Amino acid sequence: MKVDVIIPSFCPDERFVELIGALERQSLPVNRIIVMNTEEKGMERLLDISSFLQEHPKVSLTHLSRKEFDHGATRNRGVAQSDAEIFVCMTQDALAADAYLLERLIGALMQKEQIAAAYARQLPAEDCNIIERYTRQFNYPAHAQVKGGADIPRLGIKTFFCSNVCAAYKRDIFERLGRFVPHTIFNEDMIYAARAVKAGYEIAYAADARVIHSHNYTARQQFSRNFDLGVSHAQYPEIFADVPPEGEGMKLVKKTAFYLLKNHPLLLPKLVVQSGAKLLGYRLGKRYEKLPCNFVKRCSSQKYYWE
Repeated sequence: MKVDVIIPSFCPDERFVELIGALERQSLPVNRIIVMNTEEKGMERLLDISSFLQEHPKVSLTHLSRKEFDHGATRNRGVAQSDAEIFVCMTQDALAADAYLLERLIGALMQKEQIAAAYARQLPAEDCNIIERYTRQFNYPAHAQVKGGADIPRLGIKTFFCSNVCAAYKRDIFERLGRFVPHTIFNEDMIYAARAVKAGYEIAYAADARVIHSHNYTARQQFSRNFDLGVSHAQYPEIFADVPPEGEGMKLVKKTAFYLLKNHPLLLPKLVVQSGAKLLGYRLGKRYEKLPCNFVKRCSSQKYYWE
């Protein structure tokens, strides 16, 4: 069974080179690593592209302009270059935690015929701050699970949770469901997962397949990311209207606050500011159609999307 890895990149750093090396050392061999790179000059600042491709023969590289990039369409173009039965989407800043990432991720994907996608557990990097570290534990627990339509009353929006930071897909189901949405501000992974669940398929969380991936976002960055999340939810009401994320968000805030109160009470004001920024950003994003275009662009983290 062939397994290809699809990686969109933009101005990559040394972690991208580490990621390629880690994928080449996996216990389950990679067939091809398909890199969809936005802006060739950004990659040229990091490495000699010709030499890099000679040193890594499994890597194929396609360059895009900034205007061509789209979270869904770019990944679809990468998949179109693959003839593998299974493909894995990753981001350039994720790093395999060990040599068994793909073996365990594909194992979770193949455990049942009805599973359409499986996503990996995200562990915090060494420099991850305390609040983000706890958030990673909340969103990516140590126990695996398989989620389907019957779980919506219990899990709500988390039924549809799936992350292209590291997620594997069955190609036949992917084609049957119409691939990723071709034009979206982001969230293409959850939109696909939701459509899969509503079509009777299931999503697996592979807790033993682990990648190192975290961000130390400022409150301003949290605001912008949640603004884009609100835009995405507003654009797909048929998916998200019945599973609003505010309840899950409040659960995270309460658990984080309780943890900080016991262990790091001086960080509580930071949590309040960040949580307020997230909520404000999400609610404004949900109403983006009623806001001035210039204001929307300033709020968003995906400036190119609005051009």
